[in-house]
Amino acid sequence: MKHNSIHWFRKGLRLHDNPALLAALKDCAEMRPIFILDPWFPKNMKVGINRWRFLIESLRDLDCSLRKMNSRLFIVRGKPVEVFPRLFKEWRVTRLTFEIDTEPYAQLRDSQVAEIAKEHGVEVIRKVSNTLYDTERIILENNGKPPLTYVKLQDLLSRLGPPKKPAPSLKGEDLKGIHTPYTDYHDTEFGIPTLEELGLNPAATGPHLFPGGETEAIRRLGEYMQKSVWVCNFKKPETEPNSLTPSTTVLSPYVKFGCLSVRTFWWKIAEVYHGKKHSSPPVSLHGQLLWREFFYTAGVGIPNFDHMEGNSVCLQVDWDSNEEYLAAWREGRTGYPFIDAIMTQLRTEGWIHHLARHAVACFLTRGDLWISWEEGQKVFEEFLLDADWSLNAGNWQWLSASAFFYQFYRIYSPIAFGKKTDKNGDYIRKYIPILRKFPVDYIYEPWKAPRSIQERAGCIIGKDYPKPIVDHDTVSKKNIQKMKAAYTRRSATSSKSGENCLKGPKKRSLSMANVFTKKISQKTC
Repeated sequence: MKHNSIHWFRKGLRLHDNPALLAALKDCAEMRPIFILDPWFPKNMKVGINRWRFLIESLRDLDCSLRKMNSRLFIVRGKPVEVFPRLFKEWRVTRLTFEIDTEPYAQLRDSQVAEIAKEHGVEVIRKVSNTLYDTERIILENNGKPPLTYVKLQDLLSRLGPPKKPAPSLKGEDLKGIHTPYTDYHDTEFGIPTLEELGLNPAATGPHLFPGGETEAIRRLGEYMQKSVWVCNFKKPETEPNSLTPSTTVLSPYVKFGCLSVRTFWWKIAEVYHGKKHSSPPVSLHGQLLWREFFYTAGVGIPNFDHMEGNSVCLQVDWDSNEEYLAAWREGRTGYPFIDAIMTQLRTEGWIHHLARHAVACFLTRGDLWISWEEGQKVFEEFLLDADWSLNAGNWQWLSASAFFYQFYRIYSPIAFGKKTDKNGDYIRKYIPILRKFPVDYIYEPWKAPRSIQERAGCIIGKDYPKPIVDHDTVSKKNIQKMKAAYTRRSATSSKSGENCLKGPKKRSLSMANVFTKKISQKTC
């Protein structure tokens, strides 16, 4: 029997390494590639305009590639559980294929769709290609629990062997004899939406630095893989958080949307590494992809992973609720130029360096403002092009020292950290132009500049640019003591229940014990 197939694009917005798409073509007479504009996402997640633009461009690029093969992308609007019954009947569908998505909503949605498909006699084929490995397989290998340290993940993966090689890219000949029924009026019913149709103002978008789509993803990947020395020597901590042009690949948005396959990325790096001396995980480029795998696996195996309460690995902290502080941080009005420059870049461009994320996350939470990491998670979710549920939740827990990382006494200085790689403050001058005329001696601490210098710079602190929202030296010391108290409470609770809440390796547990028996001294990055 020849099948009438639907391939349901979600994250995997690409034609390369898409095994579910290839599965749709086997013994197929008709094949319709669809993308569903699901109202759940804008209702339940914060999606900023720059990320909407990236998605729209990715869909356009995908449709353009399909057109070259005499096919089209069908954009369908509505809830998947309401859309599919109609499509199954109208298109006489016998097979549905899609890439496995491990996020909580996606798992619920896909199980519901699978049940509907069963009721309609539709075969469902699901394939792993959004991660390097099957995350369920990793958890199974670890006795049903997600690994809670990077080293443990590496140990588990060493038993599983290297990631699978990418599936072949879809080619025109793969569609020979397969028909995609579309009409001259296709765009009227199934066309890709514009920002205006989504109720957004195109004028509100930021600089167009990272065009969406598989074509751009492959181009950028090829560009960086040609820099073999750079690839082999790459060490994430040695890259600059405040360079005027990105010091990393900025391929993360393309991996997030699946415009670039993570397996393709892995094996292209492996080709460059072959026969050469190169850096190693966790700091290497391969190491960055393993961090992604680490947090994806944690997100699958830990209930309520994106919340503090009900999250078994997350430290329970009595964070403050301060809307004024949160708004100042979100809008880049903290009075600390380095922090404000990072948040301005985030809001306008949709991307910031990983170490810049460290700095602003520490500032919001345990470093200065003592606001919950969940609030920061929401802001990143809105503005980041690469906002990814598992990575966003995992990194915020890490940076707030709530899980995975426990050296809460290591604080990022909102002044000293930026100076390490940008003594002149050029990054601040770019993103906070009101401060561009301040001398080097005061660019990171403009409130210390004499009034005469402020006047010559055309910026009076407290009037044209805010004074520091808090005194870093004072609040950071107080916050360290608050964190110590939170860990003490957790340790006491664990002792009473006879359980190890941290569930980390013995070495980590011993170091945690030392935290409570030795005097805490602040360490500033």
